[in-house]
Amino acid sequence: MAREFIDARIWTFSGGHQGLTGSRHAHRLNGKQIWERSHAPGRGRTPPPTPKDRAVTLLPSSHPPRGRRLLSLALTAGLAAAGLATAGAAPAAAEGPELIENGDFASGVITPWWSTANAPATVVDGRLCAEVAGGTVNPWDVIVGQDGLPLTAGESYQLTFTATASTPITVRTNVQMNTEPWTTELASPDPVDGTAEPITHVFTAGADHAAAQLVFQMGGSAEPFTFCLDDVSLTGGAEPPVYEPDTGSPVRVNQVGYLTEGPKRGTFVTEATVPLPWTLDAADGTPAATGTTTPRGVDPTSGQNTHTFAFDDFATPGEGYTVTIGEETSEPFAIGDDLYGDLRTDALAYFYHNRSGTPIEAEYVGEEYARPAGHVGVAPNQGDDGVPCQPGVCDYTLDAAGGWYDAGDHGKYVVNGGISVAQLLSAHERDAAGALGDGSLAIPEGDNGVPDILDEARWELEFLLAMQVPAGEELAGMAHHKLHDREWTGLPLRPDQDPQPRELHPPSTAATLNLAAAAAQGARLYEPYDAAFAAELLDAATTAYAAALAHPDVYADPNDGVGGGAYSDNDVRDEFYWAAAELYVTTGENTYRQAVLDSPLHGDAAAVFTDDGFSWAWTAALGALSLATVDNDLPAGELAAVRAMVTDAADRYAADAAEAVYGLPYAPSQGNYVWGSNSQVLNNMVVLATAAELTDDPTYRDAVLTGLDYLLGRNPLNLSYVTGYGERDVRNQHHRFWANQLNANLPNPPAGSVAGGPNNALQDPIAEDLLQGCAPAMCYVDHIESYSTNEVTVNWNAPLAWIASYVDDLGAGGAPAPATCAVRYESHRWTGGATTQVTVRNSGTSAVSPWELSWSFAGDERVTSHWNATLTQSGSTVVARPANWNQTIPAGGSVSFGFNSSGTGGTSPTAFTLNTQRCDAAG
Repeated sequence: MAREFIDARIWTFSGGHQGLTGSRHAHRLNGKQIWERSHAPGRGRTPPPTPKDRAVTLLPSSHPPRGRRLLSLALTAGLAAAGLATAGAAPAAAEGPELIENGDFASGVITPWWSTANAPATVVDGRLCAEVAGGTVNPWDVIVGQDGLPLTAGESYQLTFTATASTPITVRTNVQMNTEPWTTELASPDPVDGTAEPITHVFTAGADHAAAQLVFQMGGSAEPFTFCLDDVSLTGGAEPPVYEPDTGSPVRVNQVGYLTEGPKRGTFVTEATVPLPWTLDAADGTPAATGTTTPRGVDPTSGQNTHTFAFDDFATPGEGYTVTIGEETSEPFAIGDDLYGDLRTDALAYFYHNRSGTPIEAEYVGEEYARPAGHVGVAPNQGDDGVPCQPGVCDYTLDAAGGWYDAGDHGKYVVNGGISVAQLLSAHERDAAGALGDGSLAIPEGDNGVPDILDEARWELEFLLAMQVPAGEELAGMAHHKLHDREWTGLPLRPDQDPQPRELHPPSTAATLNLAAAAAQGARLYEPYDAAFAAELLDAATTAYAAALAHPDVYADPNDGVGGGAYSDNDVRDEFYWAAAELYVTTGENTYRQAVLDSPLHGDAAAVFTDDGFSWAWTAALGALSLATVDNDLPAGELAAVRAMVTDAADRYAADAAEAVYGLPYAPSQGNYVWGSNSQVLNNMVVLATAAELTDDPTYRDAVLTGLDYLLGRNPLNLSYVTGYGERDVRNQHHRFWANQLNANLPNPPAGSVAGGPNNALQDPIAEDLLQGCAPAMCYVDHIESYSTNEVTVNWNAPLAWIASYVDDLGAGGAPAPATCAVRYESHRWTGGATTQVTVRNSGTSAVSPWELSWSFAGDERVTSHWNATLTQSGSTVVARPANWNQTIPAGGSVSFGFNSSGTGGTSPTAFTLNTQRCDAAG
C-alpha cells in the first residue's frame, strides 16, 4: 500500500491504532501528518514522482466483466476545483483573456511552441504535427509545449484543444511550473486517436505563476507515430464544475449474483418515505417475485435516503435477473450455486501477476499482462540480489530477489507481506473441498505435487526469509522492514524499466514478528510436501521470535517514506500475540502457549477484533483465528475462550451488517472509512466466516454474503469494487503497469483486483480536489492517481481470495460443501474402559497425505494405548496421526486404527475433522 505523496498539505492524524491504516505513509510534524509533494517534469528532464493530477475522466476498460456483458457506459466525472475532461463540441470560451499564443497555427510556424528532439514539429495543414520517435519509456520522454503562461492563485481556467494521433495513445496534458519543482496545476491523461474531437479541462490554480507552461507528454510508445495539435485555448474566468459521481440506477444489488439458498437483498435510493412495490423480473422480463420496500431513512454513511428490499425465499437459478421499483431498474445479476469459482482463482492470480524477480508469462496471464522480470539486475534495473542498506544502516548486502510487489509501486514490505501470505496459508488451511490443490491456478509450478496456493505463498515466504539479518551481525535474527527504490518512480512504469537503486531499510520488531508468525504457520503446512523447507521456516521463525524478545521496541521510522511507504507501527503487542499463537499451534511448546495466555490482548475480543477490522498494523486477530480453528493442544477451557472471542466479534460484525442499509459488516470508529476500507470489510467477513464454520450459525454466513453484496455493487456508488465482476466495475486502480488510463498501450487491472475503496481522509490530491465534503462511503473515485481510494495491494486481495474461497465452498443450500470423508467409530465398552476401532474413508477425488483426525470425548475418557496410529490427547481433544506405513488415504480408500481407553466414557463422538475438513459420522 505504499504510495507517492503529493502536495505539501497537512491532515490531522485519525487517532487510534487503526488510524494508521488510513495514514500510514505520512511524515509527522507536531502530531500531524505531512505528505510529500511530487511533481511533473518539464522539457524531458528526469522526473520526480507522480504529478498532481487535478483532472479526471473515468474511462471504460477494454475488457468485459467476467460473466457479464461489456459495460457500455463511460463513467465520466465532473470535478469541483479540478480539471473536467470532455469530448465533443467545444464549450464557449471562458471570460478571461487568451493566454495561448498561436493556438490555431494560422501563421504557418510553430513559434512559440517547442518540442523535444525526438518529436520534431512543423505546421501541416494548419496544425502542429510532431513525428514522435518510438522506443521511449516514460510519458515525459516526449513533449510538445508552450511556456510563459501567467496564472493567478484561486482563478479557474478553461483549457480546450483538439488532437489526433496516427496510433491511439494517451497524452498527459499538464499545466505546471516550467522549472523545478514542476508544480502542477492540471495533469490529465487524455486518450487521443485519429478523430479530432475537442477536449476541455477546467482547473483552479493553487498558486501564482508568472510563467507557467502547458505541456503534452506522449512518451512510452514502442512504435513511432504522428501527433497533431490544433485550436489550443487557455482562458481565465471559467466556472468550476461540480463533481457529481455517476451512480447509475438507484436500485442497488450484487451485480454478480446471489447464492440460491442465501440472502438476496438490495437497497433503493429514493426521496420516498412510504413503502414502494418492487418486482423481480427474469431475463425475459417475466415477473418472478414481488414485494414492498422497507423505508430506512437517511443512511449516515452516504447521506442518501434509502429503502431496503429482500427476496430471500426466491430460489430459482438463472441469469439476467433485475429488480424494478417504479421506473428504475437494477443492473442484471444471477442466482445460482456456482457463481464465485472464477473470483476465487482470479483473486489469487493477482499474486502471480505481481511477482518480482521472474517474468510474468503469457502462458499463464495472456499477452496483455505478460511482462519481463523486474528487478533482476538487467538494465535499467539494478536488481534485488546484493541489495545494500540505506547509508549508515548496515555494511552487508542481502540477496532478496523474488517476493510480491506490494501495490502499484515496486516496493516489497515485510509487514504487508506477512499478513498477506498468512491469509493465503489460512485459505489453504481451511480449504475443505480441496479447490486450491495442485493444478488449480495458472502458475508455472502447476503439477508439481504441491497445492498451488502453497506454491504461490512460497514465493513470498522465501522473500521474507531473505530479509532476515544474518547471524553474526548486529540485530541478528531480526527482519529488515522493507526493500524499495531510493526515490519514488513515476506512473506508468513497468518493473523491468525501473532505473532506481534499491535499498534495504532498517530492521524492526514488527517486521521480525511478521516473519516469525508467517514462517511458523508455513512450517506446519509445508512439512508434508517439503520437510527441509518446513524446517528452514521453523528455524527462521524461532530465531526471529527470540530476536524480537531481545529487541521488543525497534520501530520503523514514520519519516522513512521516500521511495516507498513508511509502514510505521509502534504498538507491537498484536504482532507478539500473533507470532506466539502460530508458534504454539505449530510446535505445541508451552513457552509459546504461556506467551499467548500472558498477552494483555488474550481474552479481550474488543481489543483483538476491533470495530475497524484487523489489518497489517493490527494482526492479533490472525493469531486468535489460528488458535480457534487449527488443531492444537490448548486445554478445552482455553480453546473455548479463544473461540468465544471469535464469536463475540462475529456477533458485533453481524449486528453491524444487519443495521447497515447496504449490508456491510463494518461500523468503524467515529464512522471514518479508512485507507483500504474494503480490506477492513473483507477482514471482518473472514471473522464472520470463521465463526460460521465453528458454529454452523447461518447469521454469520448471511453477514458474509451481504458484505460481498456491498463489494460487488450494493453500495452508495453502485460500483463493483472488483475489476471484471459486475456491470459497473472499477477499471483504473493505482498501479504502474496496469495503467491503461495513462497509456493506452498498457492494460487495465486484470479481473479479480479489488480497489481500496472509500477513504474520507482524502489523502491524495485527486480525492482532495474532487471529494471535499463527501459522506464517508462516497469518498471514492475510480482514477489511477487517487491512490488513497483506488489502490490495489497484496493485503487487500488476500482476504478477497479467502472470502471468495469460502463463498464458493458454500455451494448449494448456502451450507458447507458436502464432506468428502466419513468416520466409522465402533466402541466396545466395559466397566471403566473401552476398546475402539476407527475407520476413516476418503470419498474425495484426491489423496489425503499425511492425514490427521481429531475429535473430542464427551466424558472423562483417556486414551491408554493405541495401534496403527499415534494418538495424543489434551483435555478432551484427541488427535490421531498416521504410523509410518499408512501416511496416505488414497482417493476412495480408507485407513483404520484402534485404541484402548479408561474412564466412564459417554456418548460416542460424532464430530470429526480430517486435517481441516469436517467428516460425516458413518453408521
